Amino acid sequence: MTRIVSAVLAFVLLGVGASRFADAAIYNAESFMLDNGMQVVVIPNHRSPVVTHMVWYKVGSADEPPGKSGIAHFLEHLMFKGTPRFPEGAMTDIVAKNGGQQNAFTSWDYTGYYQNIAVDRLPLVMDMEADRMRNLILSEEDVETEREVIIEERRSRTENVPGALLSERVSAALWGTNHYGVPIIGHMEEMLALSRQDAFDFYEDYYGPHNAILVIGGDITAEDLKPLAEKYYGAIPASDDWTGEQMPRKRSEFLAPVVDTEIVMRHERVAQPQWSRQYTAPSYAVGNREDVYALDIFSEIAGGGSTSKLYRELVVDQGVAVSVYTGYRGEAVSYGTFYISFTPSPGVSLEDAEAAYEEAMNKLLEGGITEEDVENAKRRFAARLAYATDSPISAARGLGASLAVGLTLDEVESHPDEIAKVTLEQVLGAARRLFSDNSSTTGILLPLVERTAMEAAQ
Repeated sequence: MTRIVSAVLAFVLLGVGASRFADAAIYNAESFMLDNGMQVVVIPNHRSPVVTHMVWYKVGSADEPPGKSGIAHFLEHLMFKGTPRFPEGAMTDIVAKNGGQQNAFTSWDYTGYYQNIAVDRLPLVMDMEADRMRNLILSEEDVETEREVIIEERRSRTENVPGALLSERVSAALWGTNHYGVPIIGHMEEMLALSRQDAFDFYEDYYGPHNAILVIGGDITAEDLKPLAEKYYGAIPASDDWTGEQMPRKRSEFLAPVVDTEIVMRHERVAQPQWSRQYTAPSYAVGNREDVYALDIFSEIAGGGSTSKLYRELVVDQGVAVSVYTGYRGEAVSYGTFYISFTPSPGVSLEDAEAAYEEAMNKLLEGGITEEDVENAKRRFAARLAYATDSPISAARGLGASLAVGLTLDEVESHPDEIAKVTLEQVLGAARRLFSDNSSTTGILLPLVERTAMEAAQ
């Protein structure tokens, strides 16, 4: 029923009541606030009579108290246990009987719940979602049963998956005391001790209208939605600690001195070596914001697909890798992350593939990027933004993630304008600063026993 996800790429919207960017608007979204502090955003899409209804809570695994890792994800599971009005299973049955789908997800910076349903059934899901925002009930049996579920999820998705195990160790080494180094699902020994009181404490601290954002994409307007939002969500009393202002996120911005580390892991389930590297990086909230837009473009140029520089060099021209990828997560409450990964081709040693990668990356940093590369990357970026308007769920997902980490509607709306202004000099400058000014951790995944050349050929 539930999933753990990482942050997603920012998409673009237009906020009502905020400064308008008429020429740049993609979604023409509308926004208003309820008296209890809940933000409501609508992204109209009238292609079909359906809507995506999403409630985002501005809390994730990086907000967990020490020793309680996994509580954000655990509570996400427990939210399906029901309320006095809608007992366990009722919400799932009602959504399904009305032709809808629902799910939930937890990330470092937010937790989200959503339903896809016909627009005339929207009041039904709003009623149920608003009810469990403040009226969750849990028995000790519920907690014990669901704790076993998340423990089994950790076993199957992390402890039995070599890449996931290595990723945990890489994150811990990279982030140190920054909570992005704590796995979203939690550490096993701490998950085993999570209690009913832990869940309710977290629920009471973070699940309230002032800490939530309602995002609806689909066949509805703000004018039609406002009375429904006021009826269902506006009826929830403001939280006791709400002051009338948006609450700042309490998150450490501390990073240890710059250091490059390497972690090598061998595992019996690994057949083909894998290489990855992560860097701490500036985000929209922390660090040099001008570099954020340039790093978006650099990631697209370097490893954003089969036309990227590294792919052409390592996969097509040299044949030393079967895949190569770069990614940049600038949407974060704390620092961002830049990712690089590749898989060596069969018969190519990891050392040779890594040497080829290092040489190719150095070429890029020393001037291997042209004005044409930058302009092409901008066009691909714009195409993805335009594509996001096709689906209510992708629009609501992208917008919600941006707002949940603290961006304003104006800031998200200005994203294409800022991307359009990025220059070649900014791309090269941001990339060079990324690799020289930030810590990195390299993760290397190897077979438990190296196969001989004869065995590899069979």
